[in-house]
Amino acid sequence: MMKPFIRNHQYNTIKKQTDLLQRACNTVSDPKVVEAVRYSATTKIIEAFPDPEELQKQILEKISTLKTTEQFQHYLHSMEPYLEPFQQVTETQMKKLFPKSKKLKVPDLAAIDYRHVTYLGWTDIATNKLFMVYHLNGKLIGIEGKYTPMNKKSNCFLCNRHEEVALFSAISKWKPANASPDYYRAVGNYLCVNSDACNNNITDVTTLEKLIYDIVGHSRLES
Repeated sequence: MMKPFIRNHQYNTIKKQTDLLQRACNTVSDPKVVEAVRYSATTKIIEAFPDPEELQKQILEKISTLKTTEQFQHYLHSMEPYLEPFQQVTETQMKKLFPKSKKLKVPDLAAIDYRHVTYLGWTDIATNKLFMVYHLNGKLIGIEGKYTPMNKKSNCFLCNRHEEVALFSAISKWKPANASPDYYRAVGNYLCVNSDACNNNITDVTTLEKLIYDIVGHSRLES
Protein backbone atom coordinates (compact mmCIF):
# COMPACT_ATOMS: atom_id res chain seq x y z
CA MET A 1 0.00 0.00 0.00
CA MET A 2 1.17 3.53 -0.74
CA LYS A 3 2.54 5.45 2.23
CA PRO A 4 0.48 8.38 3.60
CA PHE A 5 0.89 11.58 1.59
CA ILE A 6 -2.12 13.76 2.44
CA ARG A 7 -1.59 16.39 5.12
CA ASN A 8 -4.51 17.77 7.09
CA HIS A 9 -4.81 21.05 5.18
CA GLN A 10 -4.76 19.13 1.89
CA TYR A 11 -7.48 16.79 3.12
CA ASN A 12 -9.54 19.85 4.02
CA THR A 13 -9.15 21.03 0.43
CA ILE A 14 -10.34 17.63 -0.80
CA LYS A 15 -13.37 17.78 1.51
CA LYS A 16 -14.23 21.31 0.43
CA GLN A 17 -14.03 20.57 -3.29
CA THR A 18 -15.85 17.26 -2.92
CA ASP A 19 -18.70 19.02 -1.11
CA LEU A 20 -18.93 21.71 -3.82
CA LEU A 21 -19.07 19.10 -6.58
CA GLN A 22 -21.57 16.93 -4.75
CA ARG A 23 -23.89 19.90 -4.27
CA ALA A 24 -23.58 20.77 -7.94
CA CYS A 25 -24.43 17.21 -8.94
CA ASN A 26 -27.47 17.21 -6.64
CA THR A 27 -28.88 20.66 -7.41
CA VAL A 28 -27.71 21.89 -10.83
CA SER A 29 -29.59 20.74 -13.93
CA ASP A 30 -27.24 22.18 -16.56
CA PRO A 31 -24.62 19.50 -17.42
CA LYS A 32 -22.16 22.12 -18.63
CA VAL A 33 -22.20 23.86 -15.26
CA VAL A 34 -21.70 20.58 -13.43
CA GLU A 35 -18.75 19.69 -15.66
CA ALA A 36 -17.22 23.13 -15.04
CA VAL A 37 -17.47 22.55 -11.28
CA ARG A 38 -16.06 19.04 -11.74
CA TYR A 39 -13.07 20.38 -13.67
CA SER A 40 -12.47 23.13 -11.10
CA ALA A 41 -12.68 20.72 -8.15
CA THR A 42 -10.27 18.24 -9.74
CA THR A 43 -7.81 21.00 -10.64
CA LYS A 44 -7.81 22.60 -7.18
CA ILE A 45 -7.27 19.25 -5.48
CA ILE A 46 -4.28 18.43 -7.67
CA GLU A 47 -2.86 21.94 -7.20
CA ALA A 48 -2.87 21.37 -3.43
CA PHE A 49 -0.12 18.77 -3.93
CA PRO A 50 3.25 20.04 -5.18
CA ASP A 51 4.77 17.52 -7.61
CA PRO A 52 2.49 14.56 -6.84
CA GLU A 53 3.55 11.11 -7.95
CA GLU A 54 1.60 9.56 -10.79
CA LEU A 55 -0.18 7.04 -8.56
CA GLN A 56 -1.06 9.78 -6.10
CA LYS A 57 -2.60 11.81 -8.95
CA GLN A 58 -4.63 8.81 -10.04
CA ILE A 59 -6.03 8.40 -6.53
CA LEU A 60 -6.92 12.08 -6.22
CA GLU A 61 -8.35 12.42 -9.74
CA LYS A 62 -11.01 9.80 -9.06
CA ILE A 63 -13.19 12.73 -8.01
CA SER A 64 -13.65 13.51 -11.71
CA THR A 65 -15.80 10.37 -12.13
CA LEU A 66 -18.11 10.77 -9.13
CA LYS A 67 -21.84 11.40 -9.49
CA THR A 68 -23.84 9.90 -6.60
CA THR A 69 -23.82 10.68 -2.88
CA GLU A 70 -22.56 7.17 -2.14
CA GLN A 71 -19.66 7.62 -4.54
CA PHE A 72 -18.65 10.93 -2.93
CA GLN A 73 -18.78 9.41 0.54
CA HIS A 74 -16.71 6.43 -0.57
CA TYR A 75 -14.16 8.75 -2.19
CA LEU A 76 -13.61 10.69 1.04
CA HIS A 77 -13.50 7.48 3.06
CA SER A 78 -10.89 6.05 0.67
CA MET A 79 -8.61 9.02 1.37
CA GLU A 80 -8.32 8.29 5.11
CA PRO A 81 -5.61 5.59 4.87
CA TYR A 82 -3.43 8.14 3.05
CA LEU A 83 -3.64 10.80 5.77
CA GLU A 84 -0.18 11.78 6.99
CA PRO A 85 -0.53 12.56 10.72
CA PHE A 86 1.10 15.46 12.48
CA GLN A 87 4.28 14.11 14.05
CA GLN A 88 3.43 13.45 17.68
CA VAL A 89 5.18 15.46 20.37
CA THR A 90 5.78 14.74 24.03
CA GLU A 91 5.17 16.93 27.04
CA THR A 92 8.95 17.15 27.51
CA GLN A 93 9.36 18.48 23.96
CA MET A 94 6.61 21.01 24.60
CA LYS A 95 8.32 22.36 27.68
CA LYS A 96 11.61 22.72 25.81
CA LEU A 97 9.84 24.81 23.18
CA PHE A 98 8.55 27.23 25.82
CA PRO A 99 11.30 27.37 28.48
CA LYS A 100 10.11 30.69 29.92
CA SER A 101 6.69 29.25 30.75
CA LYS A 102 7.63 27.41 33.94
CA LYS A 103 4.07 26.24 34.64
CA LEU A 104 3.18 25.39 31.07
CA LYS A 105 -0.12 23.56 30.78
CA VAL A 106 -0.17 21.35 27.70
CA PRO A 107 -3.26 19.77 26.13
CA ASP A 108 -4.10 16.10 26.57
CA LEU A 109 -1.69 14.81 23.92
CA ALA A 110 -3.06 11.27 24.07
CA ALA A 111 -6.57 12.44 23.13
CA ILE A 112 -5.55 14.21 19.91
CA ASP A 113 -6.33 12.71 16.50
CA TYR A 114 -3.07 13.74 14.83
CA ARG A 115 -4.39 12.89 11.36
CA HIS A 116 -6.50 16.03 11.50
CA VAL A 117 -3.90 18.41 12.89
CA THR A 118 -2.00 21.03 10.89
CA TYR A 119 -0.72 22.80 14.00
CA LEU A 120 -1.17 22.21 17.72
CA GLY A 121 -2.79 25.19 19.36
CA TRP A 122 -4.10 25.77 22.87
CA THR A 123 -4.74 28.61 25.28
CA ASP A 124 -3.78 29.22 28.88
CA ILE A 125 -6.62 31.25 30.37
CA ALA A 126 -4.57 32.03 33.50
CA THR A 127 -1.94 33.93 31.48
CA ASN A 128 -4.09 34.94 28.48
CA LYS A 129 -1.64 33.27 26.12
CA LEU A 130 -2.03 31.23 22.96
CA PHE A 131 0.59 28.57 22.25
CA MET A 132 1.17 27.06 18.81
CA VAL A 133 3.43 24.18 17.70
CA TYR A 134 4.25 23.38 14.08
CA HIS A 135 6.75 21.36 12.06
CA LEU A 136 8.67 23.64 9.69
CA ASN A 137 11.78 22.81 7.66
CA GLY A 138 12.25 19.61 9.65
CA LYS A 139 12.15 21.46 12.96
CA LEU A 140 9.57 21.54 15.72
CA ILE A 141 8.75 25.21 16.28
CA GLY A 142 6.80 26.79 19.11
CA ILE A 143 5.39 30.32 19.17
CA GLU A 144 3.36 32.05 21.83
CA GLY A 145 1.57 35.35 22.15
CA LYS A 146 -1.01 37.39 23.97
CA TYR A 147 -4.52 36.12 23.41
CA THR A 148 -7.47 38.54 23.64
CA PRO A 149 -10.96 37.13 22.92
CA MET A 150 -13.04 39.59 20.85
CA ASN A 151 -16.48 38.04 21.48
CA LYS A 152 -17.31 38.35 17.80
CA LYS A 153 -16.99 36.49 14.54
CA SER A 154 -14.58 37.54 11.82
CA ASN A 155 -12.27 35.99 9.24
CA CYS A 156 -9.46 33.97 10.79
CA PHE A 157 -6.01 34.98 9.58
CA LEU A 158 -4.95 31.33 9.20
CA CYS A 159 -7.94 29.43 7.85
CA ASN A 160 -9.77 32.36 6.22
CA ARG A 161 -13.12 31.18 7.56
CA HIS A 162 -15.73 33.21 9.43
CA GLU A 163 -15.37 31.99 13.00
CA GLU A 164 -15.30 33.33 16.55
CA VAL A 165 -11.90 34.99 16.80
CA ALA A 166 -9.37 36.34 19.27
CA LEU A 167 -6.60 38.87 18.72
CA PHE A 168 -3.22 37.12 18.77
CA SER A 169 -0.18 39.33 19.34
CA ALA A 170 3.46 38.24 19.69
CA ILE A 171 6.80 40.01 19.92
CA SER A 172 8.96 39.27 16.90
CA LYS A 173 12.42 37.86 17.62
CA TRP A 174 13.59 38.95 14.17
CA LYS A 175 15.59 42.17 13.94
CA PRO A 176 17.00 44.05 10.93
CA ALA A 177 20.79 43.99 10.59
CA ASN A 178 21.15 47.63 11.63
CA ALA A 179 18.44 47.65 14.28
CA SER A 180 18.99 49.57 17.50
CA PRO A 181 19.25 47.60 20.78
CA ASP A 182 15.74 48.70 21.77
CA TYR A 183 14.17 47.65 18.45
CA TYR A 184 10.67 46.27 19.02
CA ARG A 185 8.13 44.78 16.62
CA ALA A 186 4.84 43.11 17.40
CA VAL A 187 3.11 40.66 15.07
CA GLY A 188 -0.61 40.11 15.41
CA ASN A 189 -3.90 39.25 13.76
CA TYR A 190 -7.27 37.61 14.34
CA LEU A 191 -7.16 33.84 14.86
CA CYS A 192 -9.85 31.27 15.62
CA VAL A 193 -10.69 31.02 19.30
CA ASN A 194 -11.01 27.27 18.79
CA SER A 195 -7.84 25.77 17.30
CA ASP A 196 -9.71 22.53 16.55
CA ALA A 197 -12.12 24.46 14.31
CA CYS A 198 -9.17 26.20 12.65
CA ASN A 199 -7.51 22.86 11.96
CA ASN A 200 -10.76 21.61 10.49
CA ASN A 201 -10.96 24.61 8.14
CA ILE A 202 -7.40 25.39 7.08
CA THR A 203 -6.59 24.55 3.45
CA ASP A 204 -3.28 26.39 3.00
CA VAL A 205 -0.26 26.68 5.31
CA THR A 206 1.36 29.66 3.55
CA THR A 207 -0.05 32.23 5.99
CA LEU A 208 0.73 30.05 9.01
CA GLU A 209 4.35 29.60 7.94
CA LYS A 210 4.72 33.32 7.21
CA LEU A 211 3.44 34.11 10.71
CA ILE A 212 6.04 31.77 12.21
CA TYR A 213 8.83 33.29 10.12
CA ASP A 214 7.73 36.80 11.13
CA ILE A 215 7.88 35.88 14.81
CA VAL A 216 10.88 33.55 14.96
CA GLY A 217 12.97 34.90 12.08
CA HIS A 218 14.31 33.20 8.94
CA SER A 219 17.84 32.75 10.27
CA ARG A 220 16.68 30.71 13.27
CA LEU A 221 14.60 28.42 11.11
CA GLU A 222 17.06 27.88 8.29
CA SER A 223 20.27 27.45 10.27
